[in-house]
Amino acid sequence: MREIVLDTETTGLDPNSGHRIVEIGCVEMVNFSVTGNYLHEYLNPERDMPDEAFRVHGLSNDFLADKPLFADVADKFLDFIGDARLVIHNAEFDMKFINAELMQIGRSPIPMDRARDTVAMARRKFPGAQANLDALCNRFGIDNTARTKHGALLDSELLAEVYIELLGGKQIGLSLAGDEAEDDDGQTVKTAVERTFRPPRPHAASEAELAAHAELLTQLDNPIWTRD
Repeated sequence: MREIVLDTETTGLDPNSGHRIVEIGCVEMVNFSVTGNYLHEYLNPERDMPDEAFRVHGLSNDFLADKPLFADVADKFLDFIGDARLVIHNAEFDMKFINAELMQIGRSPIPMDRARDTVAMARRKFPGAQANLDALCNRFGIDNTARTKHGALLDSELLAEVYIELLGGKQIGLSLAGDEAEDDDGQTVKTAVERTFRPPRPHAASEAELAAHAELLTQLDNPIWTRD
């Protein structure tokens, strides 16, 4: 099963107010394991960067001035995510921006049901507890010391680790764990796991072991192993 853990940074909170994506980071997972494949793009938002947003992610007008437009990387982005499920922290926010960018260039929006929201997962698993990314990293012992500011790729990498923990931890996919995970409704479902075939190992007793056993029998009174 292929999934893409995804995060964006933006100029603000609402694309309907003219705000745009300035960074997008995607990390590929297959069968709940990070593969090492990723997509990372900084984007020119074609507008000024508000101070409030700059304080969050540190991406300035000057830094973004020579970066590509979303239209320039749209095909690359869509090819990378393919038809995979998207794993997003606060999915409604990122999907709203991604779909606004897609529709602005005449492309079809991505259905919301393709996204799995890890905020909702965390709130189901830990009712009443903080569900932001830093809080979840602290809960699961994930090192987030490099996260001095928000960054789409780093946050996607951290979220991939958090996602695995929300599903049950590193044992996912092992037979002892029952090959189970949680679906979008919080229900337990079976997951397909590929296993390498291993032929049975020989287990017949060696000559030395047979000799030792025969010697032991001579020291026993009428052992059952010698009876007809």
